[in-house]
Amino acid sequence: MQKKNSLRSTASNADVVQTSNHGASPPVLSVVYYPVFLNLENKKTVVIGGGKVAERKILSLLKANADITVISPEITAKIAREKQKGSIKHISRRYRNGDIASAFLVIAATDSPRLNKRVSDEAPCLVNAVDMPSLCNFIVPSVIQRGPLTITISTSGVSPALARSIRKEIENIYGMEFSEYLKALQGIRAEAMNVIADQKKRGAFLKSVASAKMIRMLRNKGPKEAQKKAKALLKASKNDSCR
Repeated sequence: MQKKNSLRSTASNADVVQTSNHGASPPVLSVVYYPVFLNLENKKTVVIGGGKVAERKILSLLKANADITVISPEITAKIAREKQKGSIKHISRRYRNGDIASAFLVIAATDSPRLNKRVSDEAPCLVNAVDMPSLCNFIVPSVIQRGPLTITISTSGVSPALARSIRKEIENIYGMEFSEYLKALQGIRAEAMNVIADQKKRGAFLKSVASAKMIRMLRNKGPKEAQKKAKALLKASKNDSCR
């Protein structure tokens, strides 16, 4: 359990709720979370539970290419389909001690607060207990995905409903045109790193293709026109660099 203690020691003052030994209502504390993006590719991730909540978590984890094991006597039809495809492993029984000993990340998503707490207490790693922030050492924000662009919104657990409302508002501002442009920009940026030798000129170019002016063009004229403009700027910067 040493690993878990070291993980949680950095956030000892960040628990949303502290338990009380006297049965009184625990005080609600202000939480300051450290925002981070995790690389879960091939990382052992264990989900305890097989219901609709677990299903949502699993589908999200699959997008991150996590190595997922689900522990639950019963699973939803969607989880069963992922099992049949070989996308996940499924252990058809209740949780047991030692099931998460070598996990990188654990999700406790059962309908039993007592079991979720047990999982949290035994987790030697990153752990999230659904709808029980006091048992978590990380929370999952509301997410907008536009290809390589990821926008996350969090109220630090105060109001997930408000985070969802804000997400819906931002979704209307950042459409799929950003996904298309970023995919094109990946190649343009790589070329710029190779052909623009001068560091200041290269920096100026990279700022120009990510400027507010370019965002306006992207929204008003679409990703193809924005891509054409970015390529024209690259050509001009390349020619200028060769002088």
